[in-house]
Amino acid sequence: MDKFDRTLPLGEVIEVDGKTVHVAESGAGPAVVLLHGASGHLRDMTFDLAGRLNRAGYRTLAFDRPGLGYSDRINRRGESPQEQARHLAKALSARGVDRAIILGHSYGGAVALAWALERPDQAAAVVTLGGASMVWEGGLGAWYAIASTRIGGATVVPVAVALVPQSRAEEFTTTLFAPDAVPEGYLDYVGTDLTLRASQARNNARQVNRLKRFIRDMSEDYDTLTLPVELLHGTADTIVPIDVHARPLSRILQNGNLVEMEGVGHMPHHADPEEVIAAVNRAARAAGLR
Repeated sequence: MDKFDRTLPLGEVIEVDGKTVHVAESGAGPAVVLLHGASGHLRDMTFDLAGRLNRAGYRTLAFDRPGLGYSDRINRRGESPQEQARHLAKALSARGVDRAIILGHSYGGAVALAWALERPDQAAAVVTLGGASMVWEGGLGAWYAIASTRIGGATVVPVAVALVPQSRAEEFTTTLFAPDAVPEGYLDYVGTDLTLRASQARNNARQVNRLKRFIRDMSEDYDTLTLPVELLHGTADTIVPIDVHARPLSRILQNGNLVEMEGVGHMPHHADPEEVIAAVNRAARAAGLR
């Protein structure tokens, strides 16, 4: 496993089916799994949210999703949300957790929903934060199409990430949070070492490029879910728009609760973390964990 000067593993690197899985665990109480979004890693979840949940009486387990951060990829195609959910469910079992609230941001929201479909015995409730959940119109642009191919991944991606200046990373982060402000110290804490690693960029592109087809399959079964599902979504989210994802999903779910966060963008766990804590509390009570 590669080592980096700045962004070192925060937790333990365990092995599941011969693959590494990085998990940062803290706190005590009902278990909450934290799943980061596309291009990221678990430090997004441990920057602030994990600590708040710990103080609220929860045990948090933040994972690097397969192929990202310090977790090995589990195939060369780009892992589906279903494959990621099954793999991380084994990691959760290895930590001695039988039931947990599965919380996912953005792409991690798709994995959280897949977890509920794949392992309803283990997923006590789901919380999505700006979660990608429904099929959208159009594609995702040339970058994902090129970077996800074998040739593009081997040639274009290494050159592209090597040429990204720090100022571009800061600009991307500002866009990701807009219209909300980037929290002070966030970029220093999260770093760019892992995000701008060629292998991570390539793995992320492959996952994102294939996401739409897997969500199409998953969406056919959303109406079978009976567990509590809290949907937190910013009305100003232009990356995963609420009209495309959370609002339609809320009309399908048997036990869903949509919280529309007025004027909030794509990072609700940073814009209003107390709203997230309230959603986790509701999910815990509804699931009988509290």
